Amino acid sequence: MTDYGHDLLFGSFITPTNAAPQRAVELAQLSERAGLDLVTFQDHPYQPAFLDTWTLLGYVAARTERIRLAGNVLNLPLRPPAVLARAAASLDRLSGGRLELGLGAGGFWDAIAAMGGRRLTPGQSVDALSEAIDVIRGIWDTSTRDRLVLDGTYYRVDGAKRGPAPAHDIGIWLGAYKPRMLRLTGAKADGWLPSLPYLAGLQDLARGNAVIDDAAAAAGRDPRAVRRLLNVGGTTKDGHRLLAGAPAQWVEPLAALTLEHGVSGFILMGDDPGVVEVFGQEVAPAVRELVAAERAAAAR
Repeated sequence: MTDYGHDLLFGSFITPTNAAPQRAVELAQLSERAGLDLVTFQDHPYQPAFLDTWTLLGYVAARTERIRLAGNVLNLPLRPPAVLARAAASLDRLSGGRLELGLGAGGFWDAIAAMGGRRLTPGQSVDALSEAIDVIRGIWDTSTRDRLVLDGTYYRVDGAKRGPAPAHDIGIWLGAYKPRMLRLTGAKADGWLPSLPYLAGLQDLARGNAVIDDAAAAAGRDPRAVRRLLNVGGTTKDGHRLLAGAPAQWVEPLAALTLEHGVSGFILMGDDPGVVEVFGQEVAPAVRELVAAERAAAAR
């Protein structure tokens, strides 16, 4: 039962389909108008039915003013980390500090290999992600003029120039489920970003939090340095999901996820504009109000 005390974020998770390319852009703009804090897109560079997510992020950044943006999550095996670091910093500066960096270790290895990516085992992919985080943070670190040298097994940087620095401290959020990825999240990341449908239940949130907290402490970090986010599905129709029925019925389950499981970022999966509007205009303010009241009562 853990509340890490973070401010709450609410976002959308939009399918980057290319059949109607402006649809994803319009849903991102709707997310902003609805008051959401964040818009995210899945990243499958080997999927010809999708727009390229990085291109879409840049386009959406130019067509919005306030909302933050992230890949959910970016496919690291097909995006070299040194180049990705510069691209992320550039987009963050161009957008006024609105980018967050969601990263995944990779999956769908046949498709990745078909696109020219290196096929890795699950264990190797976690080690590669760990090295990539070091590369990305090294490129962003302009506090030194020393050129960046990292001699990794999967990523090697031999004297790269540093910079540009992002406009703000970009959060690195990892899509993690298994113990090694969870430990990496605690040791090096700024956020944990799983999807609720891929978890066995809320008990997996508690187990994941415990692994992350232990790994953070072992690395000399405060476990509160790792924001906990969650991709969730919802419907305004009656059903058996965690979030189903009238918007008022969503409020207590989401507040409980914050107060009991430490989740402070809720990202709604789906492309229904009506549900996106309800989530931003009705659900998010009510959850914030309830969580603030419960936190204030606990502090007395």
